[in-house]
Parts: sequence; structure tokens; C-alpha cells
Amino acid sequence: MEYTQLGRTGLKVSRLVLGTMNFGPQTDEADSHAIMDAALDAGINFFDTANVYGWGENKGRTEEIIGSWFAKSGDRRDKVVLATKVYGNMGADGAAWPNHDKLSALNIRRAVDASLKRLRTDHIDVYQFHHIDRNTPFDEIWQAIDVLVQQGKVLYAGSSNFPGYKIAQANEIAARRGGTIGLVSEQCLYNLFERRAEMEVIPAAQEYGLGVIPWSPLHGGLLGGVLKKEAEGRRRTSGRAAETLADPEARARIQAYEDLLDKHGLEPGEAALAWLLTRPGVTGPIVGPRTAGQLESALRAVELELSEELLAGLDEVFPGPGPSPEAFAW
Repeated sequence: MEYTQLGRTGLKVSRLVLGTMNFGPQTDEADSHAIMDAALDAGINFFDTANVYGWGENKGRTEEIIGSWFAKSGDRRDKVVLATKVYGNMGADGAAWPNHDKLSALNIRRAVDASLKRLRTDHIDVYQFHHIDRNTPFDEIWQAIDVLVQQGKVLYAGSSNFPGYKIAQANEIAARRGGTIGLVSEQCLYNLFERRAEMEVIPAAQEYGLGVIPWSPLHGGLLGGVLKKEAEGRRRTSGRAAETLADPEARARIQAYEDLLDKHGLEPGEAALAWLLTRPGVTGPIVGPRTAGQLESALRAVELELSEELLAGLDEVFPGPGPSPEAFAW
């Protein structure tokens, strides 16, 4: 496994991030524990989750599964850089009682204590804001985080799904307050198919020293050889993948992508992860395996070297937006 610093911090993390969103809803506790064991054995030390994972009536279940895994032995927690998120409504029926969601100081205080209890730990290494809160000023948010840092409950703060201007705003206000390190990471939707983050989000993250942690690196399975699997009867597309493939132009691009990688003798999913590892500012993509086999495939991506010819070919199939502001101004 390769390691890198998380943004401008001294924190050293693996180039692959273990995503846990499937733990509970799709992967039972025993198999989830086995995947975490395998990830740690392979050198993955960066685990990502969120308080809402488990979904519906089972919100919080994913954190509980991670907590029960930590409880199995004392050194597991010490080896893991643990990231979770706050923002979502934790009500099972979707109706939040006032101050039981988003980023008020009251909810942050309540949410972090609940996550710590479920995770069976005394601290969260990277506490991430799952979305922007348009109604809570950053002065209040940073005040709440400062208290948690002083209490030893949180070490670093990160963002998720933030636009570039909010990354700038958050860190400028943190700098103005003094003594607050500000955001150290941004978790955003970024992959070969969806490259809009290159226009503003990633430049802002690089300017302010945030590590970029792409989620959905295979874009809902679209970049994992979906057409070949479909033809072989190994997969039935649904959700975002099905909607995208219903567009003839998008389907043609996915076919061109699979043909290109077949020409180079590479597995599409592994190549898509390896491509992200070549991108400026990227700390490591989040891989969310449902099975141990999917984790093994993701691990091979770290050792994969993509040729300049292949990288150029991928840019032809999935051209990025170009540099900002030229991408939208000229």
C-alpha cells in the first residue's frame, strides 16, 4: 500500500479509502468485519463512514458495525484513521425535530457524542460536514469544532459536497478566527465520467491545502465494465447507471471506454481507480466493497501504472472541462 499526507496536515493516510456505506444495508456484520480485516491487512488505514449510513430505520447501523469491529481488539482503533460525517437528519421517519440535523453548534455537539458511542471510540480523526448548511455561519461551526478539538473528541475537520467558494469561505473564516486549522479535506463526486470538480472544487482544495477524497469513483458501476457484464448476463443495471445508459451518446462513450481498456488488457474498474490516483490533489478514492473480492480488485489499482497513451485515450473518451475560468469564461 502507498501512503500520502492528508492535504497540508501531518496525517499519513493510505491511497485507497475504505468506504463503509454498504455495511449494514447490503453487507452483514460478519462480512463487514471480514472486509475491514482484509483492508487493514492490505495496509488501508483510512476508513470513511457517516452517521446516517444504514439509512431509514437503521441510520447509525454502519457506525455500530465499525464500533463492534474496533471492540474486538485494542490495536484496531489505533491503526485506523477514522472519518465520519455530520449533517443528515437522524430521524427514522425522515422528519427531523428542530436542531437534530445540519450544522448548528447544538446539533454538532449532539451528533458527535452519538457517533462516538456507536463507534465505541473516544475520538474521531476527521469529522466531516456532509453538506453545506446555508443557515449556520462558519463562525458558529468553527466555535463548535474548536470545543470538540479542545475536548479531544475531534482532531481534524473536513467537508463533503462543498462548492469551491464554500471551501474558500470556510477556511478564510477559520484563518480570521485564529487557532483553527480549518478544513483539511474535501470529499466530492469525482471520476472519469464526472469531472466537473476540476473546474472549481479541486483548484480550491489545492489552494487551501485540502486533500481530495473522491466518492463514487466508478460512477455507480458505470466505469466498472458494466456493458460487458450486461452482455454476459452478470449484471442488471439500475438507478443512475440505467438512467445514464438510456442515453445513446453516454452509452457510446462507455462502450468506447471499455473497448479502449480491453485493447490495453486492463480491467475497467481498476483502471478508473488508477486514473484517479494520477490526478493532482487527489489523496485517494473511496472504495465501497460489498464483498472481499471487490476489495481485492480495488487493491490492484494502487499498483497499476497507466501509460501516457492510455491516459490520452481516456481524455479523448471523457474530456475534462479544462482549466478554470477558461472552461466557462472563454
